[in-house]
Amino acid sequence: MADSGFSAKSEAHQATFSDEDLRRAMELLFFAYRDFTAEADALLADFGFGRAHHRVIYFVGRHPGMIVSELLEILKITKQSLSRVLGQLIDDGFIHQRTDAADRRRRRLNLTAKGAELEHRLTDRQSRHIADAYREAGGEAAAGFCTVLRALINEEDRRRVAPGEIPSGVREIGAREIGGTAE
Repeated sequence: MADSGFSAKSEAHQATFSDEDLRRAMELLFFAYRDFTAEADALLADFGFGRAHHRVIYFVGRHPGMIVSELLEILKITKQSLSRVLGQLIDDGFIHQRTDAADRRRRRLNLTAKGAELEHRLTDRQSRHIADAYREAGGEAAAGFCTVLRALINEEDRRRVAPGEIPSGVREIGAREIGGTAE
């Protein structure tokens, strides 16, 4: 397994980290995010879209039929910002908006076939990037990474993220590393 470069000074939950440890983590997050988003950014630019468009496409694809207020709550952006991005995605045929049958004040969002194809292309590229990193780091490191990411999310929003289980592929990588089988 790769060395993380961190110097924890005591037990796991009681660990203290130097300023340098924390700065190294911030720098790793910066460079990882830059590289994680690079391919997606290039593809989005072909459509005249940016990262806000990507987030809307991703979450509407992940939660078909979600209402606009749910999307606003997830993205934590203003109605005005979402309106601009969502309007462009609707006008360009990537998202379909329909009035909710039970509550006509609500608008439900779904990807169109065109939107689903773009979401798949974006997600496929980023999924491969994560899978490669998981394989390189190993199962235990990948599970730890998921734990750290979850801890970085504010407590209120953690419920929105898939349950804190270790992804099956991460379990499989870890099992191969120690010569066992995945659960």
